[in-house]
Amino acid sequence: MFRDITTLLKDPIGLRTTIDTITERYRPQKIDKVIGIESRGFIFAAPVAYTLGAGFVPIRKQGKLPAETISCDYQLEYGCDKIEIHADAINQGDRVLMIDDLIATGGTMEAAIKLVQEMGADIIECCFVIDLPNVGGSQRLRQQGHQLHSLCSFND
Repeated sequence: MFRDITTLLKDPIGLRTTIDTITERYRPQKIDKVIGIESRGFIFAAPVAYTLGAGFVPIRKQGKLPAETISCDYQLEYGCDKIEIHADAINQGDRVLMIDDLIATGGTMEAAIKLVQEMGADIIECCFVIDLPNVGGSQRLRQQGHQLHSLCSFND
């Protein structure tokens, strides 16, 4: 079964509740940058960054950022891909929150984590709206020592 957030996005109360719930979890922490993973992660990360008074940093597919970038290759079910971040987007020691809409295999977030750690940031947590735990990505990232949080999960 395909899980998608578009029905959540069209509901003004659902969208507001989602943004508010994520924001309230991280409000007590000093977050310097909120990272949004292309592309649906942007939808949640930008308003959370705004509300927390933090900067927003996109991680995008190869070739979509205009300035100097650093990149990381990662595996997909059907091949490989590459993501990039601006080379000057994060400072050494920045406290970073990473956001994406969904975690399935975890490959994209794993590559994003590598990029952000390479830049010297302190990743506070990786936050997802939806976790598909049976696919195994969240378990794999936790086994690597990463902190994860999701608003809901579907075991199907």
